[in-house]
Amino acid sequence: MMSGFFQSGHAADLVLAVLACEALWLKSRGWAWGGIFALLGPAVFLVLGVRAALVGAAWYWVALPLALSLPLHLIDLRARFAARSGQD
Repeated sequence: MMSGFFQSGHAADLVLAVLACEALWLKSRGWAWGGIFALLGPAVFLVLGVRAALVGAAWYWVALPLALSLPLHLIDLRARFAARSGQD
């Protein structure tokens, strides 16, 4: 049962659903969509890469979302450090 859950990619789908719920919760708390995307975007790309690997997709479908997660994460870090240094 659990092996089928993972082999079908539904485990990753569940994580993506949780991330979508988190995005909606953050939006209800007043976050802008850009900030939400910057925060959760890297996680979404990582999970998409894991999902591709779980279902046996071609290597580039695994590598592409993993590669896209890094620049998005670095953009988010840059914005956070800039905001933090502006508060000093």
